[in-house]
Amino acid sequence: MQVLAKRYPKNCLLAVMDRYSAVVHNMEQEVLLPSLLRDLQLSTHGHQVQAGTPDLYNYFTMLKAICVDVDHGLLPREEWQVKMAGGKANMAENEAAETEEDEEEVLGQLNLEAQFHLHLSSLHHILTHLTLKAEEVTRIYQEITGQAM
Repeated sequence: MQVLAKRYPKNCLLAVMDRYSAVVHNMEQEVLLPSLLRDLQLSTHGHQVQAGTPDLYNYFTMLKAICVDVDHGLLPREEWQVKMAGGKANMAENEAAETEEDEEEVLGQLNLEAQFHLHLSSLHHILTHLTLKAEEVTRIYQEITGQAM
């Protein structure tokens, strides 16, 4: 398991990002056969699994993809749109997005500090939740392969 080398205050976003990255890298090192995770669901603590819920393999690939962004930064917006559109960015969608950006800019200037705190706390919450998911994927894989501690 990777050990965090840097020390940040407990609720610092950098600490949460480092922890997420370390847990996902540990998950990647532990899960040698990701295909074993197909058709397995995360434990739902006594609740029935809902239809359309992603399996552990989907979580595994999603967590790895997010980790790349956490470790290396985001793609520029144009590259991200091309990637999400499968290489076929639509001009009408780009124009609509620019119009939305102009509206958001006007509204965003009204209370930037409140928006910053909202997004920062949301990011902190999401990364903490994803870290727990990565730990659970690793734990379930270890149970499947008989490596559980």
